[in-house]
Amino acid sequence: MAGRVGIVGAGLVGAAAGYLLALTSGVREVVLTDIDTARAVSEAADIAHAAAFASTAQIGPGSYQDLAGADVVVITAGASLKPGQTRLDLLATNARIVSDIIERVLAVAPDTVLLFATNPVDVMPALAVRRFGVPPGRAIGTGCALDSARFRDRLARQFGVAPQSMHAYVLGEHGDSEVLHWSGVHVAGMKLAQFAEQLGAPLTPELQATIAKEVRTSAYRIKEGKGVSNFGIGGCIARLTQALVNGEQTVFTVSTVMDHVLGVPDTCISLPHLLGARGASAPMMPPLDEAETEALRHSAEVIREAIAVALAG
Repeated sequence: MAGRVGIVGAGLVGAAAGYLLALTSGVREVVLTDIDTARAVSEAADIAHAAAFASTAQIGPGSYQDLAGADVVVITAGASLKPGQTRLDLLATNARIVSDIIERVLAVAPDTVLLFATNPVDVMPALAVRRFGVPPGRAIGTGCALDSARFRDRLARQFGVAPQSMHAYVLGEHGDSEVLHWSGVHVAGMKLAQFAEQLGAPLTPELQATIAKEVRTSAYRIKEGKGVSNFGIGGCIARLTQALVNGEQTVFTVSTVMDHVLGVPDTCISLPHLLGARGASAPMMPPLDEAETEALRHSAEVIREAIAVALAG
């Protein structure tokens, strides 16, 4: 069935993604799989009841066998980020969990696109590619797609425009070394600094630093208040999956395995990709200023080291 999507992990992130996917154009069926089968059954039923008000998509629980034929399998299972932890702190535990999931998914759906949301999300595609031979374009981390949305949202609120009118991306690690691509931000056909000047609200270095800190730490602040960040990543998963199942060829900053980038080998950072029916295109490198180049190189090195640790484990 075209538009068939599996989700492995029926926790708060998987459930949020499942609900939003049930309302997503092009998605015809959502299968929730979890080691806690009762949780998967209950979440699927609850989502189906809500979706019945606005969708004809089928939502149900299932085993790994039920993932056969899925266009996309989303992997959200794993230990969650706790206050005071970084995403890389979860490396050893989640690398073991996700490796087992990948093996079981590929046994029944060898040609599916794997979309990873489990942290550290930039390491997980490397497990699929290096351990299991999945083509890089079919092993995708949600990466900085959510960070880019947070960046646009923060800029939009600052300058009083809709987020959709802001063309802005975050690159690199989905984590502390992420790089806000300030030199590439455009709105109304002009660079952000020019736009800000026309509004009479100059983009000062102090304002840039404040916005960068808020974007970079937004997940930590959300978790401090409610214990989990699930709706943002749920929306991100739904939007990326929509692009994949509908063959949109839309640009998102997601992470895929790269043999080298900026002189750093064997890494997996977020750069712009086209997402379509066959997965992600080859990454595209936007023009960077000198500071952004060095920051992105550092970010690529952070992930390279994390991948090496995961593959050695």
